[in-house]
Amino acid sequence: MQIHGITFVGTRTQARSDMAVFVRDVLGLAPVQIGGIDAQVFTMPDGSSFAVTSPDTPDDTERTVGFLVTDIEQAARELRSAGVETDGEVSSSARQRYLHFRAPDGHLYELVEEIG
Repeated sequence: MQIHGITFVGTRTQARSDMAVFVRDVLGLAPVQIGGIDAQVFTMPDGSSFAVTSPDTPDDTERTVGFLVTDIEQAARELRSAGVETDGEVSSSARQRYLHFRAPDGHLYELVEEIG
């Protein structure tokens, strides 16, 4: 598997509203609307994203870091053949296709393939 970079970082916090205001007003990141996810998402100059969600957001949005890949199906096969627990199927938002996986540290991460 070849990772091309980190394309997504997200956090879950009780202070979702305060954190979103901080990211927008203090860090200066631009908010962006992305269909298909329950998070406030901000875009960074390099094209990557930072998302803020609430602790009560469903577990499948617990992701913390998204690793960019070119072929998500191939990368998923490689993870599964290495015995890594993954989501059943690749999901998608308006901008990306993604697959969550549980790493040995117990945290949820994701593989991300950019759409178009």
